Amino acid sequence: MLEKELETAIALARTAGKIILDFYATDFLIEEKIFADNFSEPVTIADRMASKIIVEGLSESFPTDGILSEEEFDDKERLTKSRVWIIDPLDGTKGFVEKTGDFAVQIGLAKKGESILGVVFLPLEDTLYFAAKEKGAWLIEKNDAPKRLQVSDKTDFAEMNLAVSKNHRSPKMNRLVSNFNFKKEIKRSSVGLKVGLIARRICDLYIHLSPRTKHWDTCAPEIILREAGGNLTDIFGEKIIYNTTDVHNHNGVLASNRAAHDLTVARLKPLLTEFGRLKVKQKS
Repeated sequence: MLEKELETAIALARTAGKIILDFYATDFLIEEKIFADNFSEPVTIADRMASKIIVEGLSESFPTDGILSEEEFDDKERLTKSRVWIIDPLDGTKGFVEKTGDFAVQIGLAKKGESILGVVFLPLEDTLYFAAKEKGAWLIEKNDAPKRLQVSDKTDFAEMNLAVSKNHRSPKMNRLVSNFNFKKEIKRSSVGLKVGLIARRICDLYIHLSPRTKHWDTCAPEIILREAGGNLTDIFGEKIIYNTTDVHNHNGVLASNRAAHDLTVARLKPLLTEFGRLKVKQKS
């Protein structure tokens, strides 16, 4: 079950990754996406070309499924579908623009709001994460054989490594890190990259307080982490429901090795109160 879906998503991620690397080696034009609150994000031709390749490939192979891509117009037709592909064709565009290598192609599939399949491909590293529900999570590095992923079982925060964003560091995040007293912080740009570190036991937690991530940032990484034995919810410990009208993760993201998930939610609770952070009800 889901063999064709996984095979197709992996092939499209690799094809998109090759196109992205072709642009990576050139001087490309950088544009800015401006949002209603004047927050901006970079976007390039690589984002748009990768999206076109993935969307067209999925539409051809699975014509009855819905599609949501960061770089395509959302006509909301997907809301009528039980299965929806959720795509970030170039997660970590800032890393792409700055040529740090911190970017990934992310293709997720949600069924009735639940993430059931995910592919995260790191083109520059030639590293592929993939998973399907009840099929395990796997890693392929370059030409190596697939390796099954399994998270750590650590519960002592002082012995745990935290995956954090290279950008968007806030005073509240500094306060959080100080409170938890983690062993080490590892900084990466893409959500998929950071969640991958947990699946590989390099990190044990990822806490993202910002409400700015969207469904395409978390759909593919979530099932990979869950199939590796971990957990991904919002920062209040509530499940993220996909393919809703509003695609923002207003309540942040908490990814963990599962063993420490409830402990982390409990430790976060007084901090979120201190920050004046209230749970936002997701629009269906």
